[in-house]
Amino acid sequence: MRITPQRTELRELATSTRSTPPASSPARAAASVGEAGRIAPTMQALSAMPDVDMDKVLALREALARGEIGFDADKLAGLIARYHGAAR
Repeated sequence: MRITPQRTELRELATSTRSTPPASSPARAAASVGEAGRIAPTMQALSAMPDVDMDKVLALREALARGEIGFDADKLAGLIARYHGAAR
């Protein structure tokens, strides 16, 4: 099984050079700049992190192989369906 990153929104947001629409007032523009300054360090830290913690993946694979933890495919399918808004 190969795990590939699927969600890159945070990385794209951190490295995006797109301009934002003009603010409706100078005070709002200043608030937006202040927010961006507070968020920027967090976005940089997130973009530096790996998408997948391979040490944890390996530990889970080994625990599954040893039978230490169980896997319920039906439960996983139900959780995925619920997350993606499937009606029941």
